[in-house]
Amino acid sequence: MSDEQKRLLETQLWNIANILRGKINANQFQDYVLGFIFYKYLSEKMEKHADKILIPDNLKYTDIDEASPTGGEYLEHIKDDAINSLGFFLKPSDLFKSLAAKGNSKQTQDDDADESTENFILEDLDRILRNIEKSTMGTESEEDFDNLFYDIDLNSTKIGRSVADRNRVIVKIITALNAIDFDLDNTEGDVLGDAYEYLIGKFAEGAGQKAGEFYTPQAVSSILAKIVTTGKSRLKSVYDPTCGSGSLLLRVSKEVDEVAHFYGQEQNRTTYNLARMNMILHNVSYHDFTIKHEDTLERPQHLDLKFEAIVANPPFSAHWSANPLFMNDERFAQYGRLAPKTKADFAFIQHMVHQLDDNGIMACIAPHGVLFRGAAEGHIRRYLIEDRNYVDAIIGLPANLFYGTSIPTCILVLKKCREQPEGILFIEASKEFEKVKNQNVLRDEHIEKIAHTYRNREVLDKFSALASLEEIKANDYNLNIPRYVNTFEEAENIDINAVALELQELDKTLADTDNALAAFCKELGIKTPF
Repeated sequence: MSDEQKRLLETQLWNIANILRGKINANQFQDYVLGFIFYKYLSEKMEKHADKILIPDNLKYTDIDEASPTGGEYLEHIKDDAINSLGFFLKPSDLFKSLAAKGNSKQTQDDDADESTENFILEDLDRILRNIEKSTMGTESEEDFDNLFYDIDLNSTKIGRSVADRNRVIVKIITALNAIDFDLDNTEGDVLGDAYEYLIGKFAEGAGQKAGEFYTPQAVSSILAKIVTTGKSRLKSVYDPTCGSGSLLLRVSKEVDEVAHFYGQEQNRTTYNLARMNMILHNVSYHDFTIKHEDTLERPQHLDLKFEAIVANPPFSAHWSANPLFMNDERFAQYGRLAPKTKADFAFIQHMVHQLDDNGIMACIAPHGVLFRGAAEGHIRRYLIEDRNYVDAIIGLPANLFYGTSIPTCILVLKKCREQPEGILFIEASKEFEKVKNQNVLRDEHIEKIAHTYRNREVLDKFSALASLEEIKANDYNLNIPRYVNTFEEAENIDINAVALELQELDKTLADTDNALAAFCKELGIKTPF
């Protein structure tokens, strides 16, 4: 599929999303639109899989008579295979295109249609979505599909005051989606997955403060992904303890040939559902990802595992319990101090360090305060540098990169076994951006410059520096980037005599202009303006 066709698909999907614009806000209508796109994707996967099974019988899945004994036998066989291969099952009558045909059998897509002529599909849609979830019960994929469509409330008055209004809106969306070719046979790239990512980004633009809960801008994700894949073509595992929509995990997979398994944890149920959909829609088998729904700091779900790559964009300076009992927790005990209740940044960092494998790389986003704040945070920072020597690099990013906050941020890179343990690399990339409307954006050249500098540990004037551990100790383990990267620009020397001559010439030019104007005024018989 060409770039032009990909852009067309993105535009088509965004236009469908706009059917709900004005009815409910961005972080609510994403649940419906992304959920329906996912349902259509599952339907097309199911039909293609079943058609392949039925080739020896010279049958198409939609030709099966579900009510006949023979049809029932076919369905049982296909269901067993689909549950094992795909993780879910849909009957032919429950496919997306079958529901769209029912809803579109009369002119229900017309906003002005008579309510009495509508073909009602809301109950069918609700039943089908629940049946997808039920089809996985008692199977290996149950956890990955459990309550996956929880946030699609077809009875919400936000999408229509009356049942007929809601039905009309849903049919309009389903009909429009049904007309789009998802091109699942395209093997050149993850076309639908990329379009889905595009939509998530568009929703984040409109979600304001809420966007930070589920979305990391792709450019920032790319930097993290390039860092944790340094020197590797394959990863046995990648983990995100605050995985949001899962986009950051998926971005890592674009930098290597293979990621054997994706792990994540997410506290927000809506975002947790989005992450699971995102994984499946990017052709990640349910066998190959484990996403958990829980509070990572209070109730971690993967503590028995170590990960080769860890990426994260934790909530900035979030509150947490800082319960004294955590001093006995293996994640925090060795530090002797807990992160403050009102600033959980280092609690997330400690959690990730604990889960990092000996040959792994960890890269996470954090506010600049983690670099220099004192008290407990200063104590933890000193332990990571002086006792463990885990801090590999600090990268300063531009302000106003993230939706919902304009604060400048940084990337902390940590390794347990550092190839060059004698110092820490500092990169000052806060000026590497392009202004686009109200947002600062990292372009490909900015991303590559940062990644290349990190991978080669280059020292560039006013951009990067290697600081020895002695120098950092002398600064009392303060990691504030300006202490190590000199960005001072000397003021340009001004030749006062040259400026005086320029002013004299300007005065002469103004006098000549005044004389010329006075001559014109005299010729016209009018007063001069001076």
